[in-house]
Amino acid sequence: MSNKPLTIWQLAVANIKRKPLRTAGLIIIVALVAFVLFAGGILSVSLKNGLESMKERLGADLLVVPVGYDEGVEGIIVKGEPAYFYFDKSVETELEKVEGVKSVSSQFYLTSLNQDCCSVPVQFIGFDPETDFSIQPWISEVYSKDIKDGELIIGSDITADENNRLKFFGEEYTVAAKLEETGTGLDQAVYANMNTLVHLFGAAKEKGLTFIDTIDPESSVSSVLVRLEDGYDLDEVTHNIRASSDGLQVIKTKSMVTGIADDLDGLVSVIYVFAALFLVVVLIMLVIVFSVTANERKKEFATLRALGASGKKLARLVITEALLICGIGGSAGTIVSAVIVLSFSTYIGDRLGLPYLQPGIAGVFGIALLALAVSLGLGPLGSAYTAGRLNRREVYLTMREGE
Repeated sequence: MSNKPLTIWQLAVANIKRKPLRTAGLIIIVALVAFVLFAGGILSVSLKNGLESMKERLGADLLVVPVGYDEGVEGIIVKGEPAYFYFDKSVETELEKVEGVKSVSSQFYLTSLNQDCCSVPVQFIGFDPETDFSIQPWISEVYSKDIKDGELIIGSDITADENNRLKFFGEEYTVAAKLEETGTGLDQAVYANMNTLVHLFGAAKEKGLTFIDTIDPESSVSSVLVRLEDGYDLDEVTHNIRASSDGLQVIKTKSMVTGIADDLDGLVSVIYVFAALFLVVVLIMLVIVFSVTANERKKEFATLRALGASGKKLARLVITEALLICGIGGSAGTIVSAVIVLSFSTYIGDRLGLPYLQPGIAGVFGIALLALAVSLGLGPLGSAYTAGRLNRREVYLTMREGE
């Protein structure tokens, strides 16, 4: 039979097992803290990543669309909401002549159906590879060849069949490549050159899409992307464009990003404030619980002192118990939060209606470590007052009072 004295660790484990209900309650409280910290961290980082990704993907200084369709194009880019609108292709030529405009490139929008004729309802974006400066650069990251007629490039949220093909309006098309995730509505779009879009348009018309009866895809576009010459003022060129033609809505991509950034900052601020308040409340609760518990354990502490335990050892015992509880709670809360938040990231992004790009493995691991570290830190902080009292020399006499 071993005569080895009990260690602080063994005593701490025995003590937290002795009061299972109280221990379980404290673990749940700390688990909630870790849950909130991890979820809040993932949300805030994902939103910031999504915004940065959106800035990189836009690639244009201005977007020109028909009057009244600024929300439509923003819905496509930010939320992945399918939309279609058209104006005459001659607008592209007119914009090229505007002072301050360096280059232009048009796009053509089309939506598929949620019927048997189509694999999935999506937003089609047709572009001209010869003039494009927005889509082509990030397509080249995953596909270095020229996009042929009949080939599609799909966003990260779209899945092709086992033969790497998709069916739209009764015809099958080859998927040439799948783009990297951007965290924006562009992940739910399908991209093709203009010839392919004209073919899709004709197939859609044959399937009875009546909204396109008056549209000629050879002479119509949905939007024109504009890049400015160096040294020209954005407002000045915007004014020049509006003066050059009626019926145009000019969207400053920087302003659109700024507006989304303002919404994002407000949401992230709410997350931080809520997490901070929750931390303060839980810390106060832990201080009270450990203080009350220490008062209930006067006889136990007095016995330990009588057996030769110093005030420092008693303080270490209380802090070790707190660390054990916070370690278990922090680990459990972080794991549960990770399972829920990471599993439903797509749903969360859709519900928020903002660019949402989840961090990679290293980022997730870093946020998890931070949540766990803060949770663990609650232990020493919450038990510090009690540990300080136990470390005083006169505490022995205080704890013997009333015996």
